[in-house]
Amino acid sequence: MTEWDVKKLHILRTLRDRGTVTATAEALLMTPSAVSQQLTNLSKQLGVRLLEAHGRRVRLTDAAHLVLRHAEAVFAQLERADAELAGYLRGEAGEVRVGAFSTAVPALVVPAVRDLAGAHPALRVRVREAEAAEAYELLSGGAVDLALSLAVHAPTARDPKFTRVPLLADPLDVALPARHPLAGATGLRLADLSGEPWIFGGSGPWSEITTAACEAAGFVPEQAHSAAGWTAILAMVEAGMGIALVPRMAAAERRTGVVMRVLSADQPRRHVVAAVRRGAEEGPAVGRVLAALEAVARGRAAEASGGPFSGA
Repeated sequence: MTEWDVKKLHILRTLRDRGTVTATAEALLMTPSAVSQQLTNLSKQLGVRLLEAHGRRVRLTDAAHLVLRHAEAVFAQLERADAELAGYLRGEAGEVRVGAFSTAVPALVVPAVRDLAGAHPALRVRVREAEAAEAYELLSGGAVDLALSLAVHAPTARDPKFTRVPLLADPLDVALPARHPLAGATGLRLADLSGEPWIFGGSGPWSEITTAACEAAGFVPEQAHSAAGWTAILAMVEAGMGIALVPRMAAAERRTGVVMRVLSADQPRRHVVAAVRRGAEEGPAVGRVLAALEAVARGRAAEASGGPFSGA
């Protein structure tokens, strides 16, 4: 029977994900020569070529991809074993590390942690703020156990390494200066704002979300100013320097000189998802944190359906 070495399979999977031997070595805290030696030994154990030269780099052979397709099931089963063992040994106790983007922390994670503290006081949740795209790198690398991100930056549902859980379709409202001519207009549409100066990030998810929403409404937004943080964006809106799309989850950042308006017919939304390494969702601790996040998200969705900013 073929000898399978989980450690070496993990190195091969990391090479597939990272692309180079050097990057693989850095991710696994190994030397490049050690990575190469381990993969050579794995190739001998399995009796197939796993790597082939591709210019000055190497790439995985078809046999290597076949091996990894089956190895993903092994890794998922090991995650399930870890989760079940942790539940057996710790019961209600344990620790879950959560990576989440900035607005998700106060809107989703903090309320969930507060609820868990009352129901499961021995369960510890450690939170790490991360950019939406970075959260999956942390999850894949084992730095966090659960990641909250935006669907546009999440791996596809077919990715064998993760289980995704949709949490929330977060509405995007438009922030206008209090004295803006359209601040009190009824039936406001995104297309009505095509000639306005816009404020959004120069790159990254919020830039993509804003431009995509405006393009779906039939125009390309004119970027007057660039900022990444909601404090800076809303301060510029308050000063009359432009307008901005703001996620409902960032409502805590509202300012007195800013009017938040719900868009009527073309309300854009961003989709928030949670993810764990496949198999880990069966662990009681991770499962409880997921359930708490889903409960908070349902509450926010119910509030959003009532249109909390519909008047002004």
